[in-house]
Amino acid sequence: MLMSESKPGIGGELLSWQKLEPKYTVFPQEMGSEAPSWVAFDKQVLSFDAYVEDEVPDKRQENYRIRRYKILFYLEDDTIQVNEPEVKNSGLLQGTFIHRHRIPLPPPDENEFYTACHFNINIDVVFYGRTFRIYDCDAFTKNFLKKMGVKLSPPGQCPEDPYLKIWRKNLDNIMDVYPHESSNTLKQFLEYDRKVLRFFCLWDDSTSLFGDRRELVLRYFLSDDTIEVRELLPHNSGRSGMPFFLRRRKLPKYGPPGVYQPGKVADQAVLNVYGGRLTVSQLRGYLLDKCKLGKLEQEFYKDSDLSLGTTINVWGRKVLLCDCDEFTKTYYKNKYGIENFTSISCKAPPPPKIERKFPPYTGFGSEEDSLCSCISLLPKCPRQNNIRKFLEKDSYGDESNILRFLAKLITSQYASLDRLFIISYFLSDDTISVFEPTDKNSVSGLQKFLKRMRVKKHGQKVFKSEPSEYIKVQDLYIGAQVIVNGYMFLLLSADEYTLQFMEKNADEFPLSKLELVLEKLKEKPLNSRDIMLVFRAADPGDTKKMDYNTFRDIVMTIAAGKLIEQEFVTIARHYRVPDDPCLDMNVLIAMAHEQLKKNNFESFERLIYRCVYQDREKKNVLPSKDIRRLCKSCRLPLIDDLLGSLLSMFEDSEEQINYESFFCALNWRINPVPELVETSPLKERYDDVSVGMPSLIPLKYIDYLKFFNDVYGIEEQ
Repeated sequence: MLMSESKPGIGGELLSWQKLEPKYTVFPQEMGSEAPSWVAFDKQVLSFDAYVEDEVPDKRQENYRIRRYKILFYLEDDTIQVNEPEVKNSGLLQGTFIHRHRIPLPPPDENEFYTACHFNINIDVVFYGRTFRIYDCDAFTKNFLKKMGVKLSPPGQCPEDPYLKIWRKNLDNIMDVYPHESSNTLKQFLEYDRKVLRFFCLWDDSTSLFGDRRELVLRYFLSDDTIEVRELLPHNSGRSGMPFFLRRRKLPKYGPPGVYQPGKVADQAVLNVYGGRLTVSQLRGYLLDKCKLGKLEQEFYKDSDLSLGTTINVWGRKVLLCDCDEFTKTYYKNKYGIENFTSISCKAPPPPKIERKFPPYTGFGSEEDSLCSCISLLPKCPRQNNIRKFLEKDSYGDESNILRFLAKLITSQYASLDRLFIISYFLSDDTISVFEPTDKNSVSGLQKFLKRMRVKKHGQKVFKSEPSEYIKVQDLYIGAQVIVNGYMFLLLSADEYTLQFMEKNADEFPLSKLELVLEKLKEKPLNSRDIMLVFRAADPGDTKKMDYNTFRDIVMTIAAGKLIEQEFVTIARHYRVPDDPCLDMNVLIAMAHEQLKKNNFESFERLIYRCVYQDREKKNVLPSKDIRRLCKSCRLPLIDDLLGSLLSMFEDSEEQINYESFFCALNWRINPVPELVETSPLKERYDDVSVGMPSLIPLKYIDYLKFFNDVYGIEEQ
């Protein structure tokens, strides 16, 4: 294969074949069958210079025309391409004359194709009836043909075109009709076209009447040394958006220079030449004034005059260059070696903030309503502060978004010492309502103590200009003391929904985050063995569980005042022992019997008959979904949640239910259960009542061994 240090390519003018030394060339006869020709001669091209003498009939200026061509022979597949170099202002179609392909030999050998052996210097080749005279070739072609054993003829010369010879002779005698002066601005235009320097400027006109600071952008076009200035208008400035502060033009350094007559300020001065009437030959023409008499000398800004911190004169306005873009910094760094580009702030110092003061609250209506009369001339109704929060936290489905706490009134009056209240906090609008549970003989069971409203924090002034602070949800937790309109309440407990909501949103309620609570117990190192002995002494029966009150006394003693009641409830809820499910089943069945009695439903035998009809295999069991569908079709008067809970209680591992035992348990005539007894909250405060009041002790037993392992990292042996 052909090896070369230079990249192989087309010979002659297309690629520099001269860099390829002959000693690296391998001939076709030396290759044999080692590699195909298209691999050995890939990108190897022979280049020949040729011309064609074309006859030009019916034209007086020329009888024939010499047209030069470049013949390219591709060694990889013996294809030939003929190109005609373009001649400026020739008027002929030039370029690719014959596209690359294999060209057959002239008749009578038209069945064969041209190969490298058919080419030499000072010979004629015929391509499709057109005769090309080869007069020279490049160095690579000569070297290749010599290695092949071809004896090269000496190179010749291409004859000169007679018409071009006459045209060059006449071209020297042609004079311009209009005067012409050479200008070297084309090089600058081609080198710096579309290259623009950009500066961020400031025109401080605040000293004049009604003047202020104006931010500008100056663009310097390197192609013709012109300058354009635009203004950056801030929002709501009150000014119309003009397209230009200064149109693109050369900017004089000392301006304004004054007003001149048309034609007085020009790049060239043209003189009208007139010979007069008495002369034999009246000369009329134009000449350029090379002396440039009377030309006004003006000095314009160049790129060397612009730098950061410089003040330039823009037609009488002092403009300070404050900053520039990255392209401008690179340009000055490469051309002038400038390294310091410390920018100057264009922003004006902020004006002193005027504090808006409102008159004090008068006490009539709400604070927001009174504030609206001070904001606008026509008072408007105050809007909802956070409508998005209202839509997200409003009650929907099973999510009530209401937090309920059981509170005790702290007072010195003996008659009110045992009064308990339910404080409800509505997350949608941060309002609070307070109700007092009454005895069972009352109509509703609840007596309104405070209607739903936002409650201000205690200790604030009534008549003040600042808006008041209201009680937030983070201020309510078990063990907190809250003052509501002068009454102090101690929060004793919360319902299950409230505690679950706080645990789900532990980031907002850090007292319900178990990790933070356990860290408080781990801060003070204690003897774990002594603590374990205390827990073991409180559990003499070795049941590995402990009642709520005993566990609370031990943990609070160990914490030594570090834990509050809400944090302890978080611990107790995490390590609680699940209740006996049989008790829950009895409660559910009792609730179902109560609803069935109210609706006088006794068609249990019909339900069993339908189940037997669907039980084709006589297994006495049916899927849970089939029994639910039968209950719905027979209009069993039970709500969906209660029916689903009962079905889950009777399901086995395969979600099958013994329908006879299920409907026998619901038959309140055959298998009655004791009715639910509602105890008064004033007598027994350890159970939930129908009014929805949270109990004081929401849990019964605690798994103290798991708690001890998580806090001290020691398991019981």
